[in-house]
Amino acid sequence: MTGDNNGLNDPDRDFDPDESHFSDEELEAALAGFEQEFADDASSAGATEQPESGTTPENGTAGTDENDANGDTAGVTSDDAAFSVADAVNEAMADVVDPSDGFDNELAGLLGNKAKVALLVTRVASAELLAAFCQLSDISAECIGSNQGAVAVLKNLDGDGPEAAAKDLTTVVSGMAVILAVNRADKLEASMYVQGEAVQTFAPPVLFTSTPRFVEDMMLSIVTLGQLKTQGFEVVDSAGFTHDQAMQVLANHTKRGRGGRGSRIE
Repeated sequence: MTGDNNGLNDPDRDFDPDESHFSDEELEAALAGFEQEFADDASSAGATEQPESGTTPENGTAGTDENDANGDTAGVTSDDAAFSVADAVNEAMADVVDPSDGFDNELAGLLGNKAKVALLVTRVASAELLAAFCQLSDISAECIGSNQGAVAVLKNLDGDGPEAAAKDLTTVVSGMAVILAVNRADKLEASMYVQGEAVQTFAPPVLFTSTPRFVEDMMLSIVTLGQLKTQGFEVVDSAGFTHDQAMQVLANHTKRGRGGRGSRIE
């Protein structure tokens, strides 16, 4: 057909209808050419529309809402991000922190930097006597009376304050043994102190079998000291004594042994 193309312009040439049809080979070749053109057009269109899929074109502008959102995020300063994180933490902590105790104190307790509860379990029968011992040892505590032995609820819960209290009490009152029970970040620990040294540790369940029931309840935060007071427990604050008053309490609870030998604490 290529040799007759020029003849198509000749008006004197007779029209042959058979020559107006493509052969099968020519039709397939033409279709193949169209398919290639479509493929090329699609490739070029994809390159042109690339910004819409999330890439930034040469002029630096984004082509989709997603990029707009990314642009907005990029505009957030580090200070704004820090405030967002702080707000999220505060919101989460609001569910676990008791406002009456103070956020800083509760957070320190959750992190283990400050004990939630610390008790000194003794065999001293009188809460008043234990409070006097605490005052003479410079320990701030409220002491609960019990027929199984008085228990001191320590006020200084920061750092190693509870351990220092156990050391001081057993150093000042020579020969006295106490068990220090501490709850830090919901982890319970119990250790016996003698002569200012920790000499033995106990699993809390073992300790609870030989102590008043309120000891376990306080360690697990089931009951508070205020609730024990309302229930009628004897509670004596070591801060209520001066040094001389504490010495007088010791004198009231001390009786001379037979034949003037030594003394004993009641």
